[in-house]
Amino acid sequence: MPDGSAAQVDAMRADLVAQVRTYDPKADGDIISRAYDFAEKAHAKQTRDNGDPYFTHPVEVAQILTGYRVDTNSIVTALLHDVVEDTPVTLADIEKGFGRDVARLVDGVTKLTRLELQSDRTKQAENFRKLVLAMSEDIRVLLVKLADRLHNMRTLRFVREESRRRRIAAETLEIYAPLAERIGMDAVKTELENLAFRELQPDACASILARIAFLRGEGADVIDRVTEDLKRLLAEHGIRAEITGREKSPYSIWLKMHRRNVAFEQLSDIMAFRVVVGTVDECYRALGIVHAAFRVVPGRFKDYISTPKPNGYRSLHTGVILAESSQKIEVQIRTREMHDIAEYGVAAHWSYKDGTPPGAEAPKQYRWLRSLLEILEQASGPEEFLEHTKLEMFQDQVFCFTPKGDLITLPRGATPVDFAYAVHSEVGDTCVGAKVNGRIVPLKTELSNGDQVEIVTARGHTPNPAWERFVVSGKARARIRRFVHAQARAQNVEAGRAALVKAFRQEGVEGGAAVLEGVLKALKQPSVEDLQAAVGSGALGPREVVLAAYPELRPTPRPSSLVMPLARGRAKPAGPTPGAPGRDGRAAMPISGLVAGMSIHFAGCCHPLPGDPIVGIVTTGKGVTIHTRDCPTLESFAATPERFLDVGWDSDGGLAQRHTGRLAVVTTNEPGSLATLTNVIAKREGNIVNLKIVNRTPEFFEMLVDLDVRDLRHLGDIIAALRASQHITSVERARA
Repeated sequence: MPDGSAAQVDAMRADLVAQVRTYDPKADGDIISRAYDFAEKAHAKQTRDNGDPYFTHPVEVAQILTGYRVDTNSIVTALLHDVVEDTPVTLADIEKGFGRDVARLVDGVTKLTRLELQSDRTKQAENFRKLVLAMSEDIRVLLVKLADRLHNMRTLRFVREESRRRRIAAETLEIYAPLAERIGMDAVKTELENLAFRELQPDACASILARIAFLRGEGADVIDRVTEDLKRLLAEHGIRAEITGREKSPYSIWLKMHRRNVAFEQLSDIMAFRVVVGTVDECYRALGIVHAAFRVVPGRFKDYISTPKPNGYRSLHTGVILAESSQKIEVQIRTREMHDIAEYGVAAHWSYKDGTPPGAEAPKQYRWLRSLLEILEQASGPEEFLEHTKLEMFQDQVFCFTPKGDLITLPRGATPVDFAYAVHSEVGDTCVGAKVNGRIVPLKTELSNGDQVEIVTARGHTPNPAWERFVVSGKARARIRRFVHAQARAQNVEAGRAALVKAFRQEGVEGGAAVLEGVLKALKQPSVEDLQAAVGSGALGPREVVLAAYPELRPTPRPSSLVMPLARGRAKPAGPTPGAPGRDGRAAMPISGLVAGMSIHFAGCCHPLPGDPIVGIVTTGKGVTIHTRDCPTLESFAATPERFLDVGWDSDGGLAQRHTGRLAVVTTNEPGSLATLTNVIAKREGNIVNLKIVNRTPEFFEMLVDLDVRDLRHLGDIIAALRASQHITSVERARA
């Protein structure tokens, strides 16, 4: 807002009050005017990066919020949200002048703004953690914060430091855009994504915008023509509809290109049409009319009316093909009430006539917010919370049902374990099996839309650490990781306690709790239990603790002229390193999910390699045999499911160990064929351990080749190289 006369200021203030009263006639114009004047005076000497008076920012934030029909106190908070941070004004001043509710909202936004100024990742994580806590108490804190971020993104180009611009844009894309989507504010989400995209990927953004402009010029009348055709078609069947057409946003187009791994030219559904009708019945009638008039794109129909999204969004989505151009378009059909929820999100649920405070009503509408709070309780720190919450927010949904018909919404790729934790944390902890659509399935099975899932539990059962490798929901991962940490700590404390008792006994000195408490400061440990855990994990040696308690036991150093002192090293945990040779000279098996020391070997029927989905079969006298999950031999164990173990490859080790893979190779029967085969394998660091010719004709050799490789990818590289060789007719991975 440039400097102007008092009359101009009065006009702008009156305009803001008028905007609020267009949707809330009973709004308190006096408190809005007083907040306007208060903030203008407080920010009088401040300017923004572009040189404008700073007060333009809170005014713009307030005007953004009027577009979402928020209550009066939210508008007042928008005007005052920076005064405590940037001026001498205190929260006490705010409460005195505008009431406790406004002061509480301003305080919430102020705390977030202070943390936002930190670029450190831990501070960013702490920022987000506090945002979740604040919006769980009153969702209006998030609304003001989103409007604040939206205006800052609109003026991001004026920030001089490129690193700061990119940090703000990345944080917007990772945190604030998904949060806007979660509360149904789709327009805010889309604009935040596009503004961040323009900053982070300027070349890609410019390219997509140019291509959209070109297509717009090529078919300038397509949107208008399809809109009129749809309107006429529905009118002929007695349905009055409001129809609008639009192009999809640059960021959503770019995202689709990456997800599908296709070029822009291969995308044919960049146009979407919105059909707003009167009733739910008309939604389904309109859908039938559209499907009867156009060819339907298979797999593109989604019914969000019967199964709403977690943010309350309801609509019918379908894809159809235009007859004259074979172009695919998307059609969204909804009622006016559904459209308001899609446009205004959480604000559409608020009622101003009865004075219901929006902050009290909104959290009940969104189960995802409660799930974030549960993750907050389980996470060990801010960064872990941020990691798990991103899992919760970023993935598409899949809808499943309990045996009683209750709907459970999960991230795409969710498993029965995710389902169990979504039902209740205790159900997840005690889960031992699952039935999907009445059939027993492995716990890592990926769930599909409409699946009915029944969880089998056992009293006293605890989470399996191996579950963390395949769960996709933030809540499940946080709960499992918390259990693993607690279990590992308990084991370390017990091991450390035993090691310290032994060390003190060997020296013949007292090693009770009082002695250990006396060395905590010297060893930088907060408690005796932490000290014992450090010893148990190998971070501290038990003798180090003894010598810290009894310095007189330290050996007298010999003269340097006689013996050079030995370098002291920290104690390390016993046992072989994964992938490193053990005492018997063999490398440690890279399998996780098994009890330490359990005997295992790899099945000769399927030759599993790192990268293959695997399962363990308990065999009497042999320990555990590792098979691939598609191994035909597993059918013979179907009657004894208790022998199956859920195992996986340990990603932290085993890469140095070689595994045997088997190939079925057909070569031409001519000089040099076998040499070509062996040379190709050798050049790609494979090692042939066995070769058997199973059939020979005048034209071809058929053979089985066993070779040592690192993993599935290594074997795939060798297969690709063999297929490109002149003398090799065919090569496939053999399973027997």
